[in-house]
Amino acid sequence: MQTITIAKEKIEKEAGMVILPMKEYQKLVARAVPTYYLVGKEAKKLDRLVVEGLKEYKAGKTRKIRSLADLD
Repeated sequence: MQTITIAKEKIEKEAGMVILPMKEYQKLVARAVPTYYLVGKEAKKLDRLVVEGLKEYKAGKTRKIRSLADLD
């Protein structure tokens, strides 16, 4: 078993420390981001938009822009 040493000043400065297994951390991160599921007309509309965009990308009809001002 390995020992981990953390300076007391660091713990006080950060207001404490938490040590978690990686799987538990990943579960917490996944739950922190909200997940939205669309249904009905809105879902179909978005699906069509994505399919159309992928077709345009594959056909070479898209271009890179650096900012929204480049759209003009």
